[in-house]
Amino acid sequence: MDFTLILPYAIFSGIVALIWFFYSLTGNSEERIAERLEDIRDPSRRFKEDADKQEGMGGMLNKAAPTLSMALKPKTDLEESELKIRLANAGFNSPGAPQMYLAIKFVAMIGGLIVGTTFGFIQWGMTQNGWTSLAVGAGLGFYIPELVLAYLRMARKQAIFLSMPDALDLLVVCVEAGLGLDAGMRRVTEELADTAPEICGEFSLANFQLQMGRNRREVLHDLGVRTGVDDMKALAAILIQADRFGSSIAQALRVQSDSMRVKRMQIAEEKAQKTAVQMIFPLVLFIFPGIFVVLVGPAAISMMDSLLAM
Repeated sequence: MDFTLILPYAIFSGIVALIWFFYSLTGNSEERIAERLEDIRDPSRRFKEDADKQEGMGGMLNKAAPTLSMALKPKTDLEESELKIRLANAGFNSPGAPQMYLAIKFVAMIGGLIVGTTFGFIQWGMTQNGWTSLAVGAGLGFYIPELVLAYLRMARKQAIFLSMPDALDLLVVCVEAGLGLDAGMRRVTEELADTAPEICGEFSLANFQLQMGRNRREVLHDLGVRTGVDDMKALAAILIQADRFGSSIAQALRVQSDSMRVKRMQIAEEKAQKTAVQMIFPLVLFIFPGIFVVLVGPAAISMMDSLLAM
Protein backbone atom coordinates (compact mmCIF):
# COMPACT_ATOMS: atom_id res chain seq x y z
CA MET A 1 0.00 0.00 0.00
CA ASP A 2 1.31 3.49 -0.93
CA PHE A 3 2.62 5.54 2.00
CA THR A 4 1.01 8.74 0.66
CA LEU A 5 -2.41 7.12 1.08
CA ILE A 6 -1.74 6.11 4.69
CA LEU A 7 -0.22 9.47 5.72
CA PRO A 8 -3.49 11.54 5.96
CA TYR A 9 -5.13 8.87 8.14
CA ALA A 10 -2.03 8.71 10.36
CA ILE A 11 -2.01 12.48 10.80
CA PHE A 12 -5.72 12.50 11.59
CA SER A 13 -5.23 9.76 14.17
CA GLY A 14 -2.36 11.71 15.73
CA ILE A 15 -4.46 14.86 16.02
CA VAL A 16 -7.33 12.92 17.61
CA ALA A 17 -4.90 11.28 20.05
CA LEU A 18 -3.43 14.67 20.96
CA ILE A 19 -6.88 16.18 21.59
CA TRP A 20 -7.84 13.17 23.70
CA PHE A 21 -4.60 13.55 25.67
CA PHE A 22 -5.37 17.20 26.45
CA TYR A 23 -8.93 16.27 27.38
CA SER A 24 -7.72 13.53 29.72
CA LEU A 25 -5.40 16.00 31.42
CA THR A 26 -8.17 18.51 32.03
CA GLY A 27 -11.08 16.15 32.51
CA ASN A 28 -12.92 16.40 35.79
CA SER A 29 -13.61 13.08 37.47
CA GLU A 30 -16.32 14.42 39.75
CA GLU A 31 -19.89 14.14 38.65
CA ARG A 32 -22.22 17.11 38.74
CA ILE A 33 -24.31 15.61 41.54
CA ALA A 34 -21.25 15.08 43.70
CA GLU A 35 -20.18 18.66 43.11
CA ARG A 36 -23.57 19.99 44.17
CA LEU A 37 -23.50 17.86 47.31
CA GLU A 38 -20.06 19.22 48.13
CA ASP A 39 -21.32 22.77 47.58
CA ILE A 40 -24.21 22.16 49.97
CA ARG A 41 -21.91 20.65 52.58
CA ASP A 42 -19.31 23.42 52.26
CA PRO A 43 -20.83 26.67 50.89
CA SER A 44 -17.44 28.43 50.86
CA ARG A 45 -16.17 25.88 48.33
CA ARG A 46 -18.28 27.42 45.59
CA PHE A 47 -16.69 30.84 46.04
CA LYS A 48 -13.21 29.36 46.10
CA GLU A 49 -13.79 27.55 42.81
CA ASP A 50 -15.55 30.43 41.05
CA ALA A 51 -12.27 32.39 40.83
CA ASP A 52 -10.57 29.56 38.95
CA LYS A 53 -13.52 28.20 36.99
CA GLN A 54 -13.59 29.06 33.28
CA GLU A 55 -15.45 27.68 30.30
CA GLY A 56 -14.27 26.52 26.90
CA MET A 57 -10.72 26.23 25.64
CA GLY A 58 -9.51 28.92 28.05
CA GLY A 59 -10.59 26.83 31.02
CA MET A 60 -8.98 23.68 29.60
CA LEU A 61 -5.72 25.52 28.94
CA ASN A 62 -5.80 27.05 32.40
CA LYS A 63 -6.15 23.62 34.00
CA ALA A 64 -3.50 22.02 31.80
CA ALA A 65 -1.03 24.93 32.07
CA PRO A 66 1.10 23.45 34.91
CA THR A 67 1.58 20.20 32.98
CA LEU A 68 2.15 21.78 29.57
CA SER A 69 4.63 24.36 30.87
CA MET A 70 6.93 21.79 32.50
CA ALA A 71 8.86 21.20 29.26
CA LEU A 72 9.66 24.92 28.82
CA LYS A 73 10.03 25.84 32.48
CA PRO A 74 13.07 28.11 33.15
CA LYS A 75 16.02 26.24 34.58
CA THR A 76 17.32 29.02 36.86
CA ASP A 77 15.75 31.64 39.10
CA LEU A 78 17.29 34.40 36.98
CA GLU A 79 15.53 33.17 33.82
CA GLU A 80 12.26 32.84 35.71
CA SER A 81 12.62 36.37 37.07
CA GLU A 82 13.32 37.74 33.58
CA LEU A 83 10.23 35.99 32.23
CA LYS A 84 8.07 37.46 35.00
CA ILE A 85 9.44 40.94 34.28
CA ARG A 86 8.74 40.61 30.54
CA LEU A 87 5.19 39.48 31.22
CA ALA A 88 4.72 42.29 33.75
CA ASN A 89 5.93 44.81 31.16
CA ALA A 90 3.18 43.52 28.86
CA GLY A 91 0.55 43.90 31.61
CA PHE A 92 0.31 40.30 32.85
CA ASN A 93 0.93 40.52 36.60
CA SER A 94 -0.93 37.44 37.85
CA PRO A 95 1.13 34.70 39.57
CA GLY A 96 0.01 32.12 37.00
CA ALA A 97 1.00 34.24 33.99
CA PRO A 98 4.38 32.51 33.39
CA GLN A 99 2.79 29.05 33.44
CA MET A 100 0.01 30.16 31.10
CA TYR A 101 2.47 31.80 28.72
CA LEU A 102 4.72 28.73 28.56
CA ALA A 103 1.67 26.51 28.07
CA ILE A 104 0.47 28.68 25.17
CA LYS A 105 3.98 28.56 23.71
CA PHE A 106 4.05 24.77 23.96
CA VAL A 107 0.59 24.38 22.41
CA ALA A 108 1.52 26.78 19.60
CA MET A 109 4.67 24.77 18.91
CA ILE A 110 2.67 21.51 18.76
CA GLY A 111 0.09 23.17 16.52
CA GLY A 112 2.80 24.50 14.19
CA LEU A 113 4.39 21.05 14.15
CA ILE A 114 1.11 19.42 13.14
CA VAL A 115 0.36 22.01 10.47
CA GLY A 116 3.90 21.86 9.07
CA THR A 117 3.86 18.07 9.05
CA THR A 118 0.47 17.91 7.35
CA PHE A 119 1.34 20.44 4.68
CA GLY A 120 4.90 19.25 4.05
CA PHE A 121 4.28 15.50 3.88
CA ILE A 122 1.14 15.83 1.76
CA GLN A 123 2.82 18.31 -0.59
CA TRP A 124 6.28 16.74 -0.88
CA GLY A 125 6.09 13.41 0.95
CA MET A 126 8.96 11.99 3.00
CA THR A 127 11.55 14.25 1.37
CA GLN A 128 13.87 16.95 2.60
CA ASN A 129 11.29 19.61 1.80
CA GLY A 130 8.70 17.76 3.90
CA TRP A 131 11.00 17.57 6.93
CA THR A 132 11.98 21.22 6.42
CA SER A 133 8.31 22.18 6.45
CA LEU A 134 7.92 20.27 9.74
CA ALA A 135 10.82 22.18 11.33
CA VAL A 136 9.63 25.54 9.99
CA GLY A 137 6.10 24.98 11.32
CA ALA A 138 7.37 24.04 14.77
CA GLY A 139 9.73 27.01 14.83
CA LEU A 140 7.01 29.47 13.82
CA GLY A 141 4.64 28.10 16.43
CA PHE A 142 7.37 28.41 19.06
CA TYR A 143 8.38 31.99 18.27
CA ILE A 144 5.00 33.57 17.42
CA PRO A 145 4.09 33.99 21.15
CA GLU A 146 7.48 35.68 21.64
CA LEU A 147 6.71 38.16 18.86
CA VAL A 148 3.24 38.85 20.24
CA LEU A 149 4.67 39.41 23.73
CA ALA A 150 7.34 41.77 22.35
CA TYR A 151 4.66 43.79 20.53
CA LEU A 152 2.47 44.02 23.63
CA ARG A 153 5.46 45.15 25.71
CA MET A 154 6.43 47.83 23.22
CA ALA A 155 2.86 49.15 22.85
CA ARG A 156 2.29 49.27 26.61
CA LYS A 157 5.59 51.01 27.32
CA GLN A 158 4.80 53.60 24.66
CA ALA A 159 1.33 54.20 26.12
CA ILE A 160 2.71 54.62 29.65
CA PHE A 161 5.46 56.97 28.45
CA LEU A 162 3.03 59.22 26.56
CA SER A 163 0.53 59.40 29.43
CA MET A 164 3.05 59.99 32.22
CA PRO A 165 3.27 63.84 31.96
CA ASP A 166 -0.50 64.28 32.26
CA ALA A 167 -0.68 61.82 35.15
CA LEU A 168 2.21 63.53 36.94
CA ASP A 169 0.66 66.97 36.46
CA LEU A 170 -2.56 65.77 38.07
CA LEU A 171 -0.56 64.04 40.82
CA VAL A 172 1.33 67.31 41.50
CA VAL A 173 -1.96 69.18 41.81
CA CYS A 174 -3.31 66.56 44.21
CA VAL A 175 -0.17 66.56 46.38
CA GLU A 176 0.04 70.36 46.49
CA ALA A 177 -3.64 70.49 47.46
CA GLY A 178 -2.83 68.56 50.62
CA LEU A 179 -3.38 64.93 49.62
CA GLY A 180 -0.79 62.28 50.39
CA LEU A 181 0.96 60.25 47.74
CA ASP A 182 -1.42 57.30 48.23
CA ALA A 183 -4.55 59.45 47.98
CA GLY A 184 -3.07 61.34 45.03
CA MET A 185 -2.44 58.13 43.07
CA ARG A 186 -5.98 57.00 43.89
CA ARG A 187 -7.34 60.30 42.57
CA VAL A 188 -5.26 60.04 39.39
CA THR A 189 -6.58 56.51 38.87
CA GLU A 190 -10.17 57.73 39.15
CA GLU A 191 -9.72 60.71 36.82
CA LEU A 192 -7.62 59.13 34.05
CA ALA A 193 -9.09 55.64 34.03
CA ASP A 194 -10.57 56.11 30.53
CA THR A 195 -7.78 58.06 28.83
CA ALA A 196 -4.72 56.33 30.35
CA PRO A 197 -5.75 52.85 31.54
CA GLU A 198 -2.20 51.46 31.53
CA ILE A 199 -0.62 53.89 33.95
CA CYS A 200 -3.79 54.01 36.04
CA GLY A 201 -3.66 50.24 36.41
CA GLU A 202 -0.06 50.46 37.63
CA PHE A 203 -0.91 53.22 40.11
CA SER A 204 -3.90 51.24 41.31
CA LEU A 205 -1.79 48.13 41.90
CA ALA A 206 0.89 50.16 43.70
CA ASN A 207 -1.76 51.82 45.88
CA PHE A 208 -3.26 48.42 46.69
CA GLN A 209 0.15 47.11 47.74
CA LEU A 210 0.62 50.15 49.99
CA GLN A 211 -2.74 49.53 51.60
CA MET A 212 -1.73 45.92 52.25
CA GLY A 213 1.18 47.16 54.35
CA ARG A 214 4.16 46.81 52.00
CA ASN A 215 7.08 49.15 52.36
CA ARG A 216 6.72 52.24 50.18
CA ARG A 217 10.26 51.96 48.86
CA GLU A 218 9.66 48.39 47.71
CA VAL A 219 6.35 49.32 46.12
CA LEU A 220 7.89 52.21 44.18
CA HIS A 221 10.83 50.08 43.08
CA ASP A 222 8.46 47.35 41.86
CA LEU A 223 6.42 50.00 40.04
CA GLY A 224 9.45 51.05 38.01
CA VAL A 225 10.51 47.47 37.25
CA ARG A 226 6.97 46.33 36.43
CA THR A 227 6.36 49.05 33.85
CA GLY A 228 9.79 48.74 32.20
CA VAL A 229 9.77 52.47 31.29
CA ASP A 230 13.02 54.29 32.08
CA ASP A 231 11.22 57.49 33.07
CA MET A 232 9.01 55.58 35.49
CA LYS A 233 12.13 54.02 37.02
CA ALA A 234 13.62 57.50 37.39
CA LEU A 235 10.39 58.73 38.98
CA ALA A 236 10.42 55.81 41.41
CA ALA A 237 14.04 56.56 42.33
CA ILE A 238 13.22 60.25 42.91
CA LEU A 239 10.24 59.40 45.10
CA ILE A 240 12.31 56.90 47.09
CA GLN A 241 14.99 59.54 47.70
CA ALA A 242 12.37 62.14 48.65
CA ASP A 243 10.78 59.71 51.09
CA ARG A 244 14.17 58.76 52.56
CA PHE A 245 15.53 62.29 53.04
CA GLY A 246 12.22 63.99 53.84
CA SER A 247 12.26 66.44 50.91
CA SER A 248 9.19 67.76 49.12
CA ILE A 249 7.44 65.10 47.04
CA ALA A 250 5.48 67.76 45.14
CA GLN A 251 8.68 69.48 43.99
CA ALA A 252 10.20 66.17 42.88
CA LEU A 253 7.05 65.32 40.94
CA ARG A 254 6.98 68.75 39.29
CA VAL A 255 10.62 68.48 38.17
CA GLN A 256 10.02 65.00 36.74
CA SER A 257 6.82 66.13 35.00
CA ASP A 258 8.58 69.10 33.36
CA SER A 259 11.45 66.86 32.26
CA MET A 260 9.08 64.33 30.70
CA ARG A 261 7.07 67.04 28.96
CA VAL A 262 10.24 68.46 27.41
CA LYS A 263 11.30 64.97 26.33
CA ARG A 264 7.91 64.30 24.74
CA MET A 265 8.10 67.63 22.89
CA GLN A 266 11.58 66.78 21.62
CA ILE A 267 10.35 63.41 20.36
CA ALA A 268 7.49 65.14 18.52
CA GLU A 269 9.92 67.64 16.94
CA GLU A 270 12.23 64.81 15.92
CA LYS A 271 9.39 62.98 14.20
CA ALA A 272 8.35 66.21 12.47
CA GLN A 273 11.89 66.70 11.14
CA LYS A 274 11.95 63.13 9.84
CA THR A 275 8.72 63.67 7.89
CA ALA A 276 10.43 65.51 5.02
CA VAL A 277 12.85 62.65 4.44
CA GLN A 278 10.17 59.97 4.81
CA MET A 279 7.96 61.71 2.24
CA ILE A 280 10.59 61.22 -0.47
CA PHE A 281 9.74 57.54 -0.98
CA PRO A 282 5.95 57.92 -1.58
CA LEU A 283 6.67 60.98 -3.77
CA VAL A 284 9.10 59.06 -5.96
CA LEU A 285 7.02 55.89 -6.13
CA PHE A 286 3.47 57.24 -6.48
CA ILE A 287 3.33 60.97 -7.25
CA PHE A 288 6.25 61.65 -9.59
CA PRO A 289 5.26 58.92 -12.12
CA GLY A 290 1.79 60.44 -12.44
CA ILE A 291 3.22 63.96 -12.89
CA PHE A 292 5.72 62.63 -15.43
CA VAL A 293 2.98 61.00 -17.48
CA VAL A 294 0.79 64.13 -17.40
CA LEU A 295 3.60 66.52 -18.37
CA VAL A 296 5.67 64.42 -20.76
CA GLY A 297 2.89 62.24 -22.21
CA PRO A 298 1.44 64.73 -24.73
CA ALA A 299 4.90 65.73 -25.95
CA ALA A 300 5.86 62.06 -26.38
CA ILE A 301 2.69 61.36 -28.35
CA SER A 302 3.34 64.36 -30.62
CA MET A 303 6.90 63.22 -31.25
CA MET A 304 5.72 59.70 -32.10
CA ASP A 305 3.09 61.04 -34.52
CA SER A 306 5.68 63.27 -36.25
CA LEU A 307 8.15 60.39 -36.55
CA LEU A 308 5.50 58.12 -38.04
CA ALA A 309 4.46 60.79 -40.54
CA MET A 310 8.00 61.15 -41.88
